[in-house]
Amino acid sequence: MLAKAPSLPADEVIVDLEDAVPAQDKENARELAVSALARERLVRTTALRVNGRSTPWWEDDLRAAAEARPDVVVLPKVESPEDVAAAAELLPAGVGLEAQVETARGLAEAERIAGAGHGLEALVFGPADLAASLGVPVLTIGAGTSAYALARVVAAARGSGLQAVDGPHALLGDDLGLVRSARRALELGYDGKWVIHPSQIEPVNFLFTPSPAEVERAKRILEASDGGAARFDGELVDDASRRLAEAVLRRTGLLEDPA
Repeated sequence: MLAKAPSLPADEVIVDLEDAVPAQDKENARELAVSALARERLVRTTALRVNGRSTPWWEDDLRAAAEARPDVVVLPKVESPEDVAAAAELLPAGVGLEAQVETARGLAEAERIAGAGHGLEALVFGPADLAASLGVPVLTIGAGTSAYALARVVAAARGSGLQAVDGPHALLGDDLGLVRSARRALELGYDGKWVIHPSQIEPVNFLFTPSPAEVERAKRILEASDGGAARFDGELVDDASRRLAEAVLRRTGLLEDPA
C-alpha cells in the first residue's frame, strides 16, 4: 500500500497506527511507518495518524512522528484543547496537526478544540467512533451520521479558520452511497473527505472539484458585482454573492485563501 501511494491522485495519504492496526502489531507498524515516511514523501501531503492520548502507545507514536517528520500528524478522539497542546509539545515546529472529532465529548467541545492553536490545521469528522459514542444503532462506518454533528464540526472549524474534512464511507463498491455521503459533506461546507480504497478517490475528487461551468459562473459574478446589489442572469447578486463565488474559486486554487 505504501509503495502504491505515490501513484494515487489523493491530496493527502495517511499512514495509520490507530484503528487499522491490532494491539499486538503496534510496535512493528510504528517502525514501518517511520521508515516509509523518512525514506520519501509519498504525495503532496503526508500524514501519520497516531494512537489516542489515553492509550499506552500515544507518546511513543508522537516521538516516532517527531523523527519521521510527516507534514501532518492526525490526532484521534480529541476531546479538549489540552489534547492538542500535549501532542504539540512532543513534535518539532513545522509539523501540522489535524484533530479528529469522534466522541460525544469531542463534539460538545468542538469549538474549544478548533481554537486550540499549536499548529492545528483541520478538524476531521469521525463517523464511526462518534456513532458508537452517541449510541447510534448502526454497524457500518459512515452510517447513521446526523446532519447536526456534521454541521457543528464544520462550523467550529470555520470559526477558527481551519479546514473541515469528512470521514470515510466504509461500504466498498457502494458508489451511490459514497457519492451521496460526499455530496452531503460538500453541501455542508466541508473541504474534502477521507477515502479508504483507491477506487473511492476519483468520485470524491470529482464531487469536491467545481465544474468548469461553476468556475465560469463564479468568475462572471465577480466581474458583474463590484459592490452593492445588481441583476445577474435574472437573479440578485451582491457582496454575499461575491463571497460565494470566491469560495468556489478557492476550491480550485484560482484564488488564494484570505490571510
